Amino acid sequence: MNQPSIYIHLLHPGLPSHSGHHRELTRIRTLGYSCQLVGGVLVEQCPARSEVGTRLLALSSQLSHCRIVLRLFDDAAMFVYTKQYGLGAEEEDVFVRCVSILGNLADQLYYPCEHVAWAADAKILHVDSARWWTLSTTLWGLSLLLGVARSLWMVLKLRQRLRKPPEAFTSRLTRGKRRTVETQICSEVLTLLSNLADLANAVHWLPPGVLWAGRFPQWLVGLLGTLSSLLSVYQAVQAGRQANDTP
Repeated sequence: MNQPSIYIHLLHPGLPSHSGHHRELTRIRTLGYSCQLVGGVLVEQCPARSEVGTRLLALSSQLSHCRIVLRLFDDAAMFVYTKQYGLGAEEEDVFVRCVSILGNLADQLYYPCEHVAWAADAKILHVDSARWWTLSTTLWGLSLLLGVARSLWMVLKLRQRLRKPPEAFTSRLTRGKRRTVETQICSEVLTLLSNLADLANAVHWLPPGVLWAGRFPQWLVGLLGTLSSLLSVYQAVQAGRQANDTP
């Protein structure tokens, strides 16, 4: 099969993270990258355990393929999200609105491209799968890059709001608002780190000659993917707690 051995893409942040489907995909993603991390270390650093490492790498590849198949059913959910967001009429910030619209478009196109690549590898379609994997990886990287730009912009805007004089946050209400802004900044920073880790892997899976494409060892790909997955799991848990705490 021509797809990257651990090619994994999180569901769109706007999709319902509380759904059972999303939780299962996240578990598989985290386990797959963790296996690649440990397997890569064993193969490269522990010759005596190389057989175990090889088996873990094979397991991570199969888990990746499992997620690719499960994503065959994500197009509808992504379309619903994109349609609901539309042109971002409720978004006040023009820059955030633009990058969000472009990100939604990249995500929407990503799914069918990956489906065609999978179908080509499975001999269902007689097309060059390598081109479709490259296209889907490029769309994923573009979506991540737009996400990075959005998070950086949001952090800058939120930090500006915190630069108000200290006396402006003396009342209980304004102190509560300040804590809310600080929580939002933390969330955006975690999203930024997660997207950067995935973006590094996305570039690695592009054709040779593009930046650092193809230069990462297995363990580094696994490390970046595990970091991104754990950050996303942490954010999902925090979001669930905040939702439960909301009256």
